[in-house]
Amino acid sequence: MPLLNTSRSLIMFFLAVLLVWLHAYHVMAAQETGVRELSGEMSRRDTDDNESADSAITARVKTAISAEPSLRDEEIGIETSQGNVRLTGRVSSILVMEKAIEVAREVKGVRAVKDEMQFKWQY
Repeated sequence: MPLLNTSRSLIMFFLAVLLVWLHAYHVMAAQETGVRELSGEMSRRDTDDNESADSAITARVKTAISAEPSLRDEEIGIETSQGNVRLTGRVSSILVMEKAIEVAREVKGVRAVKDEMQFKWQY
């Protein structure tokens, strides 16, 4: 009989440990899933915020370039990604190119300006 009681006690002990472990595992898995969902939600918000900020920077650069008399007739494209502005298009001279870069750099929120403008060749 004592052996039977000891066996039952051990079995009950291991079942209790197993139940506690399963419950803890379930709670941790649920928390991890919640963290993943939350971090995914946060990254979507961050992406939306970045896109919104980039759109605002692009608009400010366009406004600044169109306000500069020497740049009004130029074909300058503006793209922004994470505060980095890329200027594209065809311009009439290196002076115009330099002025566009200067104007873009002065705009609030611009981290860097990448020049991908090309010269229009006039004959």
